Amino acid sequence: MKFEEVLPRLRAGEKIIRSDWPGAELYVKLVGESTIDGEKLNPYLLINVEGEGYTMFTPTVCDLLAEDWEVVK
Repeated sequence: MKFEEVLPRLRAGEKIIRSDWPGAELYVKLVGESTIDGEKLNPYLLINVEGEGYTMFTPTVCDLLAEDWEVVK
C-alpha cells in the first residue's frame, strides 16, 4: 500500500510497517493529542524497534513514496 492509504488506518489506531525494511522495525503507530505539564502535545508517530523500544518516527521522502506499507496484524 501507499502511505496515503495507510494514513487513515494509523488515525484509526492500527499499526503499520514497510515490508522492505530489514526486520528490526516492528511497527509504526500514531500517538494522539495529549498534554504534558498542562501544555498541549500534538499528535506524533512512534516506531517500535526490537531491542530498542520506542523512538520518534519521521517518514523520509522514500517512506512517503514507497508502495510496500502494510498493516500489522
